[in-house]
Amino acid sequence: MLQTHWGEFAALLTASFWTVTSLVFEAAGKRIGSLTLNLIRLYLAFLIYTVFLSFRRGIAFPVDASADAWFWLSLSGLVGFVIGDLLLFKAFVVVGARVSMLIMALVPPITAITGWIILGETLSLLNITGMFLTISGISLVVLKRKAPELNGATRNGVKFSYPLKGIFLAVGGAFGQAVGLVLSKFGMKDYDAFAASQIRVFAGMIGFTILFFVLRRWANVWEGLSNRKGMLFTIIGSIFGPFLGVSFSLIAIQHTNTGVAATIMSIVPVLIIPPAILIFKEKVYLKEIIGAVIAVGGVALLFLS
Repeated sequence: MLQTHWGEFAALLTASFWTVTSLVFEAAGKRIGSLTLNLIRLYLAFLIYTVFLSFRRGIAFPVDASADAWFWLSLSGLVGFVIGDLLLFKAFVVVGARVSMLIMALVPPITAITGWIILGETLSLLNITGMFLTISGISLVVLKRKAPELNGATRNGVKFSYPLKGIFLAVGGAFGQAVGLVLSKFGMKDYDAFAASQIRVFAGMIGFTILFFVLRRWANVWEGLSNRKGMLFTIIGSIFGPFLGVSFSLIAIQHTNTGVAATIMSIVPVLIIPPAILIFKEKVYLKEIIGAVIAVGGVALLFLS
């Protein structure tokens, strides 16, 4: 079972790592700012990769990767980290990690479509059914009926339960992550997943560094580094996110269809509910729990396909 579904199991591990990451990065972003957080966590992640790969492969930097792999993995890093994560981390601050990660469940259908266009991947009826359930679950959580008028008249239609800005930011993050995943698989092929992740992190690190020079935000970085709690959360998130989470996501797409892997990774909305209630004392409504369960209900179907 493990050998035949190694990609699926790697995706489940990725979801677990991203659950921890989303919670601690939400806390860190509120203390040091989402833009500063993105830069610092990539530098930390790159340091972790350098030390880890020095022992694991005997090569601190992926100089053995082909020029083709460097190009596509770097492009993936720019799209996934600089564009996707920048939008997602801002969404963490606006609507919170739990809602943001639920909206990120849009990644599977976006990934599947992108994978079909770039990689020629196809989906089974079970895959498509699972993705339909995911979108239905998201709609249940983020949309609600409009309230009645003061005179008692009922207004038709629905409205967003959360700030529209935060929802759009999370949707943008979903597009960035989906396209980044497909580009990663296209460039990685059989190359080491951890070394491939290091290339992506390096590209993202360079991209954010340039962005900080353009925006002249370096004063925010020094301020962020002096925030002890913010840095503690950033270090924890850097281990579970850019290091473990990103690496296992590449292992997942290396061993299974990108749309399937992305769908399993979307189990984060279910995993994030218990800590959101117990640790952060958030009020979670029944319809949000039902929506989260529906959104990842396709995972079971994917293991049967």
